[in-house]
Formats: sequence, C-alpha cells, structure tokens
Amino acid sequence: MFTPDRSRLRQLLQAEEELYLRLHPRSQQLSQQAQKHLLAGVPMNWMVKWAGSFPLFVRDAKGAHFTDVDGHTYLDLCLGDTGAMTGHAPDVTVQAIYQQAMRGLTFMLPIEDAIWVGEELARRFGLPYWQFALTATDANRFAIRLARQITQRNLILIFNWCYHGTVDETFITLQNGVAVPRRGNIGPPVNQAMTTRVVEFNDIAALEAALEPGDVACVLAEPVMTNIGIVQPEPGFHDALRRITRETGTLLIMDETHTICTGPGGYTAAHGLQPDMLTLGKPIAGGVPAAVYGMTEEVAERVRLGTSVDKADTGGIGGTLAGNALSIAAMRATLEHVLTQDAYDRTIPLAGRFAAGVEGVMREFNLPWHVEQLGCRAEYWFIENPPVNGGEAAASVDDELDRYMHLASLNRGILMTPFHNMALISPQTTEADIDRHTEVFREIVSALVGEPVRA
Repeated sequence: MFTPDRSRLRQLLQAEEELYLRLHPRSQQLSQQAQKHLLAGVPMNWMVKWAGSFPLFVRDAKGAHFTDVDGHTYLDLCLGDTGAMTGHAPDVTVQAIYQQAMRGLTFMLPIEDAIWVGEELARRFGLPYWQFALTATDANRFAIRLARQITQRNLILIFNWCYHGTVDETFITLQNGVAVPRRGNIGPPVNQAMTTRVVEFNDIAALEAALEPGDVACVLAEPVMTNIGIVQPEPGFHDALRRITRETGTLLIMDETHTICTGPGGYTAAHGLQPDMLTLGKPIAGGVPAAVYGMTEEVAERVRLGTSVDKADTGGIGGTLAGNALSIAAMRATLEHVLTQDAYDRTIPLAGRFAAGVEGVMREFNLPWHVEQLGCRAEYWFIENPPVNGGEAAASVDDELDRYMHLASLNRGILMTPFHNMALISPQTTEADIDRHTEVFREIVSALVGEPVRA
C-alpha cells in the first residue's frame, strides 16, 4: 500500500509553486492589481481556491483549450466546472448569441424560441412543463419554494455532502450522526437544522426514517453525487427513493446540473428515473447564464391551483432577467446543435480513455487509488475502494496531495477542476489531449513515488 512521504510531497509542492511563479508573471501582476478593488483580488471568492498563489488570468478560449495572459495554452479538463462542457465558444451558440443581441437582449416578454426549448426539454426529460431561471441555484430555490407551497410542509431533505449550488438549506452535514451547519457556511439566515433533514446517500433505512413523519416537502438529490467526487447509487437505491417519497407524499426533485454529463437527458433519461421535478443549469446555454426547472402534469396543476396572477410578481420566484431573450436563444442553439447524442457518443468514450489511462498508471505504480467515470466525466481518488456516501468521500480528501496534483498538472499545461480531481470532456477534446493527460499524470505520480513498484 502507498502512503505519500509528506516531506517529499511538500518539497515537490514547493518546487511546483516556484515554477508557477516563474511561468506566470503577467497573471501575478494582474492579481496584485486586482487586490486594490476586487475582494481577495478575484471577481468571485471561490476563485481563490485554485492551486498556485494566485489564479491564472485567461486571455481567450476555444473548444477544449484556453490561453492565459502569459501566452501559455492549456488543455481544459475543468471546463468551468461543467459550465463550458460544450467546449468554449461553440460556433453555433456564438452565432445565435450575436443574432439575438442585435435584436435585443431582454424584454420581460417571451420570444418564440422559448416554445422550442420547452418542447425539447419535455422530449429529453419526460416532464411536460418548464420554467426558466439564470442559475441552477435559482432553479433549485424556486423548485423548493413550489414544493413547500403545494405540500404545505416546511422541511426538505438532502444527502450528506450534496451539491446544489448556494441554496441555503443545503449547507448542512452530519457530524457524528448529528446534523450541523457545514463548515465554511457564510452568514446562514438560520441554523439549517431548522429547515433541512440530512441523511447519507445510499442509506435507505435512514431515508425511510427521515421521511416517515410526513413533514418533508421534498427530497432534493443529485441522481449521482458529484461535488464530493463521483458517488454512484447502489443497485435499488433509486427505486427505493422513488417508492418512499411517493408513500410519504414527498416530492422528488432531481438536480441534473452536473449529471447532465451522462447523456442528452441526463441520468434521469439514461436510467428511467421518474422525478416530480427536475433542475438543470450550467452548460445548457453554452456558457451564457441559464437554467431550467421542469415538473410533471400533477405538480404543474397543483402549482396552478396555488398561484394567483395578481401575486405573480411578488412570490419569491423569478427575477427581472430570468427567461431573458439572450439566454433562451443560446439555449436553443446549444440544445439543438451542441449537447446532442452525437456529442455524447464522442465524449463518453474519451472519458473512458481518460479513466483507462489513469488506471494504467495506478497499476504501474501499484497505487491503491481508484478512478470513477460518469458519462463524459471522470475522477480519481486517493483511496482503494469507491465511497458509498458523502461522509466516506469527505473523509478521504487529502488537500495537500490534491494541491500537488493540480498544480503540477497546471504547470504542464492541463487544468483540472480545482475542488476535486475531476476531468470533463468536451466535444472538441481529442484522443491526443487525453493521452497527454496520461503522460503528465504518470510524470507527476512518478515524481511522488519514485521508481515503479511492480505488484
């Protein structure tokens, strides 16, 4: 079994940090300038979490690659943490954005493309009614509010270490079996234990006990956990989740924002799930802010009965720019021409090639690590067996080792997702790109462990 030598790891990490500084003088200069008027020197606080003492500043991007202000070009396997899963600046989406921009950006009125998008979403996901938002966070917030309204229940249920954007109710975790606010939770309006029940993913008994009182409005779930690493549902889990929610009158909301990597209709369509509501954001407009939430006929009717037209503008759902013309035009172009079955037929095998390359290096060095694939997404772990829930996944995180792997990859021209060891494959990614990652992965692992140890 391999345990990293911490002294060696820190030496390697220091060397990579020094190399990063030498490679990126212009980004460093801009980062120092940004400190004057941008909080922490970045437009959004989570941008401080990149490996390196400052983030790269991007000059331009196209397809699977981007170039920074120092002139270095990178293979992008982060792709905006799914927001650019279509590849950067897909031509057909860019053209639709340009054409709509010339006609107007936002009206607080619908455009004809909205009808096409609604029909296409219904075809892909099997839910007949849809609404638009700007982010998946908003789509989740709106779905939760509607669930509370039509069930007349206050609580929601989520799975430990789930990902649903910045929805207040979801920043809760289990600590020694007790639900507590998640670490790093900034200024919560209330203790999430007042709004939310939390259980471990794949724990059917705990799920049943949490829903049995009949006071939970909805379960908000990713069909596969993704933001704490890829945690797959065990056989029978989704059948049990659907059965228990129906028996207890609890609405089931599937958040496909990351799991859209599974296919054109996400994990829901690929595995025949039957949610009451579904939320989706990030890549569906090719990088333009856009999100959607859909619902069954039954849910839509209950929403209609509980909605008053004269209160439609003060219900806490929507926003002035939600459903704007630019986002809708970009959604139509992206759904019609970019996020297609042909694209997935190309990207999913490439993700398999990525996983196989990483696994081959692990075998070569006899590393007790693990790699997992979900559609065109793949991720490696520094543990031997895949975790079955978020608690196990969180316990396996090695921040120092993560930082080394990310920074060493970046210094060699490959960008991984900063918050975990995830690679996302775009339609423009090539086999040569994937093989380059395998080469880099082997180089930085070799530096960490020394000569290969044959099993």
